[in-house]
Amino acid sequence: MPGNQHQTPAIQRSGADGLIARTGERARYLLFIIVLAGLVIYGMLQVTIVVIPILLALILASAISPFVSWLRRHHWPAALATATAFVVLIAVFGAIVTAIVSATRAQWDSLATQATQRIDELYTQLKGSPLPIDESALDQVRTWAQDLLSTQAAGNTALAGLSVFSEVVTGFVLMAVILFFFLKDGRSIWAFCIQRMQGTKRAKTRLMGIRAIEVLGGYVRGTSIIAAVDAVLIGATLLILQVPLALPLAVLIFVGAFIPIVGATATGILAALVALVSNGLVDALIVGVVIVVVNQLEGNFLQPVVMGRTLSIHPLVILLALTVGTVLGGILGAILAVPLAAVGWAIIQVWVPASPSRPGKPD
Repeated sequence: MPGNQHQTPAIQRSGADGLIARTGERARYLLFIIVLAGLVIYGMLQVTIVVIPILLALILASAISPFVSWLRRHHWPAALATATAFVVLIAVFGAIVTAIVSATRAQWDSLATQATQRIDELYTQLKGSPLPIDESALDQVRTWAQDLLSTQAAGNTALAGLSVFSEVVTGFVLMAVILFFFLKDGRSIWAFCIQRMQGTKRAKTRLMGIRAIEVLGGYVRGTSIIAAVDAVLIGATLLILQVPLALPLAVLIFVGAFIPIVGATATGILAALVALVSNGLVDALIVGVVIVVVNQLEGNFLQPVVMGRTLSIHPLVILLALTVGTVLGGILGAILAVPLAAVGWAIIQVWVPASPSRPGKPD
């Protein structure tokens, strides 16, 4: 009919205008989210002495909350169950720090002497080699390495770090207080935060909190198991070979496992270098082989079995999160970046659930 022919272009124009309007609205919404996220990150960076203890307390509370819940299910009072878990955590942390400090103080002088001898030997070999090496640059590198290993340089570094030490102590005390209240009153705190929400938004926000705690707790517990296996196997190898600083290196390997992709490799290289300096090339090669075997065991067996789908995000996203976290927060930012990215993805999955596949369409 003639009337329909005249109406078709108008309908098409209105459909195109509607598409452009929806696209513009979504673009403005996305831009608003980006700007808001940038402002939030900027604000957090200005008060890191508060933000970092809160994040660490939240992660630790997510990891050990099942133990508190188990105690409460066995009729322990809330305050006593929280205090027990808190004291156990602090005691374990204190024992590890004490052991590291004692071992480092007892073995550092011997390791520094051996490292200085190795540096002198390498310096002599390089200086007498036919390689085109700038002797002045080589002398500067040798002097820098020897100063780094000397007790005087270590003392200067310690004095320079006194201001940082006070901030660390303040942050630790604040984290301990926040952790206690998260363990004791975590549910009531979250209920207070969402009390003004109603209907679907309240239900989704409550589920987001549950999923965030599940992801954080699963990530920390799973990574702790994997890190403990790495630290025990590599640390046992260092002890058998009588490599100095075996215990501090094992703890460093444990911490490094919390930085995916690069952490285990970096700490493993450091352990092999210490073995090379103290024991020689053969022991360093043995340590290197053990590190490669442990990494293969972790990647092919421990990660799939222990972690499951807790960290179900693409390795590229992990790498980008690590990069951003390292730029913003250094080593601590790299440790926090991946669990926070996993929590962010879990929250997105709750807030924007997957659409059901249409009939006749492939999944």
